[in-house]
Amino acid sequence: MSGYFENSTPCAIWIVGEMSGSEDCHLFFPSDGKEYPHILFDPVDKHEEFLNAFDEAGISVFLQVEPANADVITLIDLVLRRYGHHPCVVGFGVDVEWYQEASNPGRGAKIDDTTAQRWEARVKSYNPEYRLFLKHWDRDWMPSTYRGDIIFVDDGQQFQGLNAMVNEFTSMWADRFYPNTVFFQIGYPADRPWWSLLTNPPKTIGESLQAGTRQDCGVIWVDFTLREVFPTLEDRNP
Repeated sequence: MSGYFENSTPCAIWIVGEMSGSEDCHLFFPSDGKEYPHILFDPVDKHEEFLNAFDEAGISVFLQVEPANADVITLIDLVLRRYGHHPCVVGFGVDVEWYQEASNPGRGAKIDDTTAQRWEARVKSYNPEYRLFLKHWDRDWMPSTYRGDIIFVDDGQQFQGLNAMVNEFTSMWADRFYPNTVFFQIGYPADRPWWSLLTNPPKTIGESLQAGTRQDCGVIWVDFTLREVFPTLEDRNP
């Protein structure tokens, strides 16, 4: 992806905790020996080998959780204590769609200024260079005025075409949070009917978003369709 954009930084969003049921966050690594409300653990770590590969490849990685009803400060501590030694790790992300989703079905709970500032301070307590990102498709779910050093991620989908996506991501999202860095998640199956017709979807969409965004921006192609636009050697030579 980064090869299409001069002087860009290879970057990935890596999910280390998924919502389980309607209230729990399932972390895919062992517990530190304690139990925490609404947090589940795995007996075996499922991330180390991938983070090691990201280290070797020089890819920057944000570690993301779908918190459900788990305490986000606790999740930050558990994740960054375990993986903060990796050079690839550059920050922590919260998918707000799944924050307290049980009592806010379909959208999650809105993030107020105080909460955003508290979460960011905790992330930066591990490394001042770390960044917090907050993700949603509705800008009104983001903190109303607090910006700090937060990256705002739009994961909207079901657009009518490229122009509709670019307009939504740039004028409705990027302009709202300027001058903060913004990320855009693209490549959802719901948008395949139009992006699949492009000769080079990642490059075309990325250049269009870059041209319409005043601040630094990132373009993340989702894993659901990643191999359709970036086939591996195995895909090319089965």
